[in-house]
Amino acid sequence: MQIPLFPLHTVLAPGIALPLHVFEERYRVMVRRCLDSSSPFGVVLIREGSEVAPPTGASQELSIAGVGTFAEIREASKHADGRWDVLAVGTARFLVREVHTELAPYLVADVEPYPDEPAETDDPGTEELVDRVMRRFVSYLRLLQPRDGEKAEPIDVQMEVETEEVRDDADDGDEAGPDGDDGDEGAGARWPDEDSLDETVRQPVPVDDPDAVRVVLRIPEDPSALSFLLTGIVQVEPDRRQALLEAASADERLRDIDALLDRELRLLGARLAPFAVDRRGLAGSSN
Repeated sequence: MQIPLFPLHTVLAPGIALPLHVFEERYRVMVRRCLDSSSPFGVVLIREGSEVAPPTGASQELSIAGVGTFAEIREASKHADGRWDVLAVGTARFLVREVHTELAPYLVADVEPYPDEPAETDDPGTEELVDRVMRRFVSYLRLLQPRDGEKAEPIDVQMEVETEEVRDDADDGDEAGPDGDDGDEGAGARWPDEDSLDETVRQPVPVDDPDAVRVVLRIPEDPSALSFLLTGIVQVEPDRRQALLEAASADERLRDIDALLDRELRLLGARLAPFAVDRRGLAGSSN
């Protein structure tokens, strides 16, 4: 099959939402055609080069990854000057077989779907791996939260998974349980909802806007969907994220994420640990 390609300096994983501001004429045409035909485009990582077209008459060398992600447009709004604001969602992987530069103003590629290899259903270690990865991921998210007095940019990742929206209408500030059936949710609370996790996981994460609609995240049970979700959320450089995207199976991807989270937890733990001066050996420390 042939699809339009949108090369970017980012990796889109299935299940992750990607907001785009489209200003180049060639990609405006691409968006319009995708909307008219209700068809996806493909997001691929740029290895070398730029997604912006070179000046007229100039040549451009562009190297892209061989595995990308189908992106379906969920929302699109057009500005008066022709620019687009688009929200696309990654749906599945594909292999790039051949790229054409002469068929459209943008790149067009011959691609084929690239599903994960079938899971080994009789492997008793898969459930243990999934559980360990989820626990490490929750710990990872907590360590990324700034402590009192610290300033840090929040993780800005959008995703498309099964969710339950809960609007905060409570006046008394009581906190609801994960299923929202013990009263209205407390102001500024967001609850992870996963039965296999410790009760300590069910702590509210502050949300600045008290009038916002809270979203209760439903962690996917399917190992492949879970592995892609974590691929899109864990904060790593594009080449490492691309390697996760290209993993042949969910088990392989989860093992790589498990090792990555183990490393990140040790690094984040050391960075956030209270600092104390060891005065042994300092001049005058015996006084």
